Amino acid sequence: MSTSKATKPSPADANFYQLLRQQFPKDLSKPAIYDDAGVYSWADLEQGSAMIANLLQGLKLPAGSRIAVQVDKSVEAVMLYLATLRAGHVFLPLNTAYQSAEVAYFIDNAKPAVVVCSPANFGWVSKLAFQNGVGSVFTLGDNRTGSLLERAMHCAAVHTPQPVKASDLAVIIYTSGTTGRSKGAMLSHGNIASNAQTLKTYWGWRKDDVLIHALPIFHVHGLFVAIHGALLNASPMIWMKKFDPQQALVHMQRATVFMGVPTLYVRLLAQANLNAKAVRNMRLFVSGSAPLLADTFDEWHKRTGHTILERYGMSETVMLTSNPYQADARYNNATQRRGGTVGFPLPGVTLRVVNDSGESVAQGEVGHIQVQGPSVFAGYWQMPEKTAEEFTADCFFKTGDVGKIDAQGYVSIVGRNKDLIISGGYNVYPAEIESVINNLPGVAESAVVGIPHADFGEVGVAVVVARSNTAVESAQVLAALKSQLANFKVPKHCVVVADLPRNTMGKVQKNILRQTYEKAFA
Repeated sequence: MSTSKATKPSPADANFYQLLRQQFPKDLSKPAIYDDAGVYSWADLEQGSAMIANLLQGLKLPAGSRIAVQVDKSVEAVMLYLATLRAGHVFLPLNTAYQSAEVAYFIDNAKPAVVVCSPANFGWVSKLAFQNGVGSVFTLGDNRTGSLLERAMHCAAVHTPQPVKASDLAVIIYTSGTTGRSKGAMLSHGNIASNAQTLKTYWGWRKDDVLIHALPIFHVHGLFVAIHGALLNASPMIWMKKFDPQQALVHMQRATVFMGVPTLYVRLLAQANLNAKAVRNMRLFVSGSAPLLADTFDEWHKRTGHTILERYGMSETVMLTSNPYQADARYNNATQRRGGTVGFPLPGVTLRVVNDSGESVAQGEVGHIQVQGPSVFAGYWQMPEKTAEEFTADCFFKTGDVGKIDAQGYVSIVGRNKDLIISGGYNVYPAEIESVINNLPGVAESAVVGIPHADFGEVGVAVVVARSNTAVESAQVLAALKSQLANFKVPKHCVVVADLPRNTMGKVQKNILRQTYEKAFA
């Protein structure tokens, strides 16, 4: 297997924040983040994260303690992330849409030493936290408020990052499983550092780049790919707490890089003033976290003259593949970005496609995607058996995705063997939703499938069977789900049927359901 040519930090200097800090501009007074509330300098990031790191260290936590964070998007939340790395602890970001039952599971499973939540949620979050033995609960608002900042203000603005090994845990990203039980993917300082350095080179980051940050910061795309890329390149970010397509077009007059999920590109295409002139200053558009429809890919090129760069990654691996930004010498100097593909394996990544027996398939044939490389995670938190299941005997990670590699080396993802639905960039697992539906009064069984949607890429459709002599209303099912699950998990459509299609073995044939409802949002 080839290895990444990116420079690795020395064993005594493996704290990822240390690597980022070395790339900051010499003049720390320069703008680092443009926010609606003002401009944050590089000195603000350095000193703000130092103060929060000193606060964490003042709590006398054991090394590697988990810091669970469920807060709205803000620059201060980025400082908290950097502070956690500096202090040698483990950052645990949680989707802001998660409800109490979901948060309770994460707290129970991860056993964090500190929980940070939005001020509006302090009542119920703190109750859950203290019931599970959490020592400290702080609040952090998106308007520079909260007890975290109030406490940190009294701490020193100078901090020496805690020495860590490259293999030491840096982040736990929870990713739902097909059984409905969420799994915590453990990523080390070395994992995230190697991927950030590889992408900096592969995507041709330039010293004059400016990134529009329009993504949430609780998952890999927004937290790692976008923020790491800008910080490692000492590039300013234009901060969007909420995505507004017209405002994004205004920002493109002075930015050069934009990263988004397909939904954002669909919404930008809906703007009448999107044209080549509107994006004339832009260098690179990146799409990921969900499949990009061919129509969106083609229309974007037609309207703007730019070709979107699609890439492929996941919580357990960070980024694995990418369409080329510039000539890739490994693949006959290919430069074409092909719609419907996710490009080539990144330098240092080995990707193979195998059949059910684990044997490599022929070129162009569909099979299971397995990967190996410096950014692949160490395993699932507190789940050694599950970790062992997901790795082969020769240490390749089974992604759970189904794909193929063509004659030129381009990788295409053609399906997911775990029924994963990616809606608006968020992972949705049908089994979790089905378990909730099946517990509703009057429900005999259910099946949830993903179908194409122009805005979200995919959305869920719930197909429900009622118990004998019982009436179940679609609206009631959806209303019940909204009260128990994050909104992005709730199906956009629900139908009640007499029975579900099954094969001779009694297994529900979800392929038939997908075909039946595939045009529900056409």
